[in-house]
Amino acid sequence: MIGRRGLRGRRTLWLALALLAIGAWQTWERTRDTRASRDETIRPPIESTAGVERIEQAFLQKQSDVWVESTGIVVRELADDDHGSRHQRFLLEIETGRTLLFAHNIDLAPRVPVDRGDRIDFRGEYEWNDKGGVIHWTHHDPDGRLAGGWIEHDGRRYE
Repeated sequence: MIGRRGLRGRRTLWLALALLAIGAWQTWERTRDTRASRDETIRPPIESTAGVERIEQAFLQKQSDVWVESTGIVVRELADDDHGSRHQRFLLEIETGRTLLFAHNIDLAPRVPVDRGDRIDFRGEYEWNDKGGVIHWTHHDPDGRLAGGWIEHDGRRYE
């Protein structure tokens, strides 16, 4: 027969083992979640959208003044264009591999804190050029006549 002291010792041992197992499981879950979010930050997936097809069609047909919405990865930051209205400039690669120049008016909208490898979603006007095209009007319409555009980065919309 097990005495009171022996039973209490076994209960304490089982409780300690159970708490240790729970703690190990929680640590593993946190590590797994952190690792997954860190991998997505390094190279987030690019989602296929109708906007990519629209950009490709506009490029092939040398069209301009085409409103598009899509997603891409920042591949290079460029110096601001300070002639006339100030524009933040960067290059973005879309799902097809095409590179677009972004000219984001920072006199009308806040600067977007982008870094190489960041994923952004956007709405703007596509202008054709032989290098892939330019996206501009990624801001609100100051006259309120158009819906305007935007850039979304890290859960925040810049317009």
